[in-house]
Amino acid sequence: MCGILAIIGKGKDEALVKTLSKRMSHRGPDESDLHITENGHILSHERLSIIDLHSGKQPIKGTKSAYMVHNGEIYNHQKLRDGLLKHHTFKTKSDSEVIVHLYEEFGYDFLDKLDGDFAFVVIDGDDFIAGRDPLGVKPLYYGLDERGRIYFSSEMKPIADQCKTFSTFPPGHFYTPKTGFIKYYRPEYEDYKKADKPLDLVQIREALTEATRKRLMSDVPIGVLLSGGLDSSLTSSIAARLLKEKGKKLHSFSIGLDADAPDAKAARKVAEFLETEHHEIHFTIEQGIEILDKLIWHLETYDVTSVRASTPMYFLSKAITDMGIKVVLSGEGADEVFGGYLYFRNAPSTEEFQKETIERVQKLFTADLLRADKSTMAHGLEARVPFLDKAFLDVAMTIQSEEKQPKTYDGVEKYILRKAFDTPEQPYLPQEVLWRQKEQFSDGVGYSWIDKLIEYAASKVTDEQMDAAPDLFPYNTPTTKEAFYYRSIFHKYYPQLSAAQTVRKWIPKWQENQDPSGRANSAHVKADTEISKTGVVV
Repeated sequence: MCGILAIIGKGKDEALVKTLSKRMSHRGPDESDLHITENGHILSHERLSIIDLHSGKQPIKGTKSAYMVHNGEIYNHQKLRDGLLKHHTFKTKSDSEVIVHLYEEFGYDFLDKLDGDFAFVVIDGDDFIAGRDPLGVKPLYYGLDERGRIYFSSEMKPIADQCKTFSTFPPGHFYTPKTGFIKYYRPEYEDYKKADKPLDLVQIREALTEATRKRLMSDVPIGVLLSGGLDSSLTSSIAARLLKEKGKKLHSFSIGLDADAPDAKAARKVAEFLETEHHEIHFTIEQGIEILDKLIWHLETYDVTSVRASTPMYFLSKAITDMGIKVVLSGEGADEVFGGYLYFRNAPSTEEFQKETIERVQKLFTADLLRADKSTMAHGLEARVPFLDKAFLDVAMTIQSEEKQPKTYDGVEKYILRKAFDTPEQPYLPQEVLWRQKEQFSDGVGYSWIDKLIEYAASKVTDEQMDAAPDLFPYNTPTTKEAFYYRSIFHKYYPQLSAAQTVRKWIPKWQENQDPSGRANSAHVKADTEISKTGVVV
């Protein structure tokens, strides 16, 4: 997990590029390197050392003339070394190095051979290829400056004031000057009609276990983000079992406003059940409000639910890295795959339900994956997401749509996931956690967190400012004072229209109240606060 910056084109000052790259030094606090090719192109890298701690320095040169920078993890790198690339000579043990050798072996046509989460750039003379993983687990942006130079960067910070236009690099694509953007990831499940496979609970369980196993690949300690919800608890349970086979104990981490927060209490139960080394972190509402400005600079988004949920994740990530842990597993993706958000209960048809799961998975890079990456990497912590493993998605996304719909099972969301791991003979989780109702992360840390955020924003934004919102922010105009407040902070750091256009607002479908909090849905059993009774408070 690192930060990469590549500039294709001559004439950029080396000292300036180093300064630009350092804007995301939080992504790679262990090492910083820069290389200028013979043709004047520049590759820069901010490294977080996880695999091959001593010789995995980047940029990495291939056998011939190509150089490469990479952010992420290639989980099948050893298989590639032993198979397709067995006749290649490697200089490091880094998982990243296989990328430049695959380029040398197959040209542009190699991204479907990678199993992992990645963003990379390979430069070979004046030719180059940039690529991003299938779901966009790792961030990547691209832009063009006034002299026609092309930029690729892990975050907007290094390029926003250098490029006249820039955008988010689409997941599941690669780009070359000869081909333009090419979509290489074309899974069967993108056609909603392909959701016709019979339900196999054992297959689901085995696929998720294998997805978790490969994400334990590391030369440094690994922990797990344990909210106490179904997704993170299952990830924790599987990881704890796998590590126990190796005689290791899992470190688990949870956060809440206090020890009585809904997630904190549930996480404590899970940790006791799994016998993890558990760490519980608390933060105050005042602390959360205090860091909003810095947080939005890190996140590079003004999406309301992303800001709400990133605040506790930001504090938790700092506490984890302070303990010396660099990698954590996280439960992102399960709600999208299985239709776990409460609004899915209101889907008008099975067809619409399945289409929405596909849409949510495809757009995860604009919301939960962005949050998971940038709020953790703000402190040099890598988050890995087993639920978005390619092989697991091939299984989970093609199950018959009727099996997923919550109304089919008396309103229990993610029923088939729960059922797959409901094994009384060797239980994965306590029953009350396995069948616990969905809490979105920003709610679960303590209901007063969102309520106080809304109240604080209302005190900072006047009615006159809201009236002027369409003129101030004609693109994606904020409709609440909370949204206006976040947008104002974002605009201070990223005033470009291109920056605003990278953001996609997360809005639940099929419910009257458009606030993204899970409590805004009428199905929530604790719908007893203002946000649920009357809608968004502005």
